[in-house]
Amino acid sequence: MASTTRGPRGSRPAGAPQHRRSARPAPAGTPAPGVSAVLAKPDRRPDREPGSTGAGEQGARRRPRLYVLDGLRLVAALMVAAHHYVGTYRVNKPNTSPWGRPVEEIFPNVFPVAAYGWIGVEFFFVISGFVICMSCWGKRPRDFFVSRVVRLYPAYWFAVLLTTAVLTIWPMVRPPLRHGEMLLNLSMLNEGFGVRGVDGVYWTLWSELRFYLLFLLLMATGLTYRKVVLFCCGWGLAAAVAAEADSELLTLVANPSGAPFFIAGLVLYLMHRFGPDLMLWGMLGMTWLLGQYQLIDRVAYESVSSWKGATLLFTAFLALMVAIALGRLNGRATRSPEAGASGRKERGSRGRWLVFAGSLTYPFYLIHYAIGLTAIQLLHDDVDPRLLVLALFAAGLTGAWLIHRLIERPVSRLLRTRLNESLDRMRTLREA
Repeated sequence: MASTTRGPRGSRPAGAPQHRRSARPAPAGTPAPGVSAVLAKPDRRPDREPGSTGAGEQGARRRPRLYVLDGLRLVAALMVAAHHYVGTYRVNKPNTSPWGRPVEEIFPNVFPVAAYGWIGVEFFFVISGFVICMSCWGKRPRDFFVSRVVRLYPAYWFAVLLTTAVLTIWPMVRPPLRHGEMLLNLSMLNEGFGVRGVDGVYWTLWSELRFYLLFLLLMATGLTYRKVVLFCCGWGLAAAVAAEADSELLTLVANPSGAPFFIAGLVLYLMHRFGPDLMLWGMLGMTWLLGQYQLIDRVAYESVSSWKGATLLFTAFLALMVAIALGRLNGRATRSPEAGASGRKERGSRGRWLVFAGSLTYPFYLIHYAIGLTAIQLLHDDVDPRLLVLALFAAGLTGAWLIHRLIERPVSRLLRTRLNESLDRMRTLREA
């Protein structure tokens, strides 16, 4: 999601969850819960999956939300921002640093820590794999398509225009794109045409889009435990052989720099929904092996951190995600529908704050980098460095809240309505 503006090896590395119920014998003839029960043909009984309770989708809807994931997303975004402001190779170079001197001289104790903040991008990818699988279970492909469009584009369109305006007025950090390239950026497909993003951190969106497309194709066949397992294995194998195959198309589709992290999130959700077994533990271990190898190239690109430190952080994060997936943090991370009134009030209040934090993550990520470094270059001689960094975080979060309230929410509602109308019309005309 300069530092993390481009991934290693020429590739580009920023719904209500459900608690796993204890397995109980289901009445004879009761279909297993999951999207297969919704998307399967009327006369075909869906496969029964591990962890089935026979409760169907009604039970799935009553499962609580994992609020902690919303908080983790914001933490990952703040890690990346801290890295960009006071932890990259660029801000530590005497001649090109927006601070006017090496940032290590200004923040000698902070720089070694912020140097690892880039790994927040990989954390994003793991969380994304978990959340996408969670939010898609029991949904139609069209629901997934609409949800991704209304989630990604409104804030992104505004951020592209705002960043372009700032870089046009103050072309200090990087020159603004030509008008045609900027307009192509609005499609979010510019990376596919070899056109750089308006902001350097937008490369992560291209990685996310490729994951969404692959998962949409899987959804079209109906999500089941077996299919997701096979999808993860097939994708991981394709990512592993992409480099040796010397195929640009395979590398583009398999996304070897991001695949291990997205797959880890998918596997963790399977653990959350169906419970762990040897197969899932083995798959998670394999994603760790592939992921730590990708970190080697990321560390080399960033040039400010070590592989051992990055691998330790990655391992700790996966352990935290395992705890969340297996319900070890449920007392603090969720609000259970069966809880008492006082429990609902306490956890619901905490949950609202975490949901609010999660809503700031995406717009904050979109506007923090180029605009933030421009502000540093303009103000570093006039404002105390510590105060300036704090002000950048405060201004970024405030701007993210304004974008969420004034841009994302109203535009998303309108866009969702119009997209659903268009899809309904498409179905009607197809049948005409």
